[in-house]
Amino acid sequence: MQTKPAIKQTTGLNKRLLISVTIYFIIIPFIIFIGVVLFNDRKYNMISILVALLSCIPFFLAFERRKPQPREIMCISVMTAISVAGRFAFAMIPGFKPVTAITAITAFSFGAEAGFLTGAMSAIVSNIFFGQGPWTPFQMFTWGLLGYIAGLLGKTGITKSRIVLIIYGIFSGILFSFCMDVWFVVSIDGLFNWKRYSIAIASAVPFTITYAVSNVIFLLLLTKPIEEKLMRIKIKYGLM
Repeated sequence: MQTKPAIKQTTGLNKRLLISVTIYFIIIPFIIFIGVVLFNDRKYNMISILVALLSCIPFFLAFERRKPQPREIMCISVMTAISVAGRFAFAMIPGFKPVTAITAITAFSFGAEAGFLTGAMSAIVSNIFFGQGPWTPFQMFTWGLLGYIAGLLGKTGITKSRIVLIIYGIFSGILFSFCMDVWFVVSIDGLFNWKRYSIAIASAVPFTITYAVSNVIFLLLLTKPIEEKLMRIKIKYGLM
């Protein structure tokens, strides 16, 4: 029989999950859709800021009734900075980026909400160097989505398996390409066309393969050493 604290904790987790799913999978996509259809992608800076602010809400709700400590927020900031630096370091190799891997590793350690926030912020911050544009909100959502999925996987403990990391790396490379192809198709005339979308997917195959391979490489190389350090930090300071 569940005790009252256990029931209360379960209720809190369910409520938090409902809020995060609503914001990440309904409200944010709707705002991006409005930006494309209503503003014809001309207000992408405003849309990007709204997406960034909304991405923070479930993350802060993860702290439930206590206020987040600066060191907890600092961990996410540092992981975001590493992700941005990694994208910048491999700028000369198209499609070969560690952003998804760093986002996923953050999510494995700190949860789905932290993963979404890291992915979304990695996109908007790194585009300060690579160029902001109507693609930024789509990148924010896509990398955030990959972080959220990674966080859900991390809760199960299966991410300790190298095979799971390989599968996730391939899956995330394909999903990122598919999501960004949606933006490419819609950006042409504001309409989605399946024939045009299939052509975009076919033409992006080399990029998709490169990105999937890079995800696998970075996940296999970085997951264990970074997770070990993050775990020590979590235990030492009682984070999240």
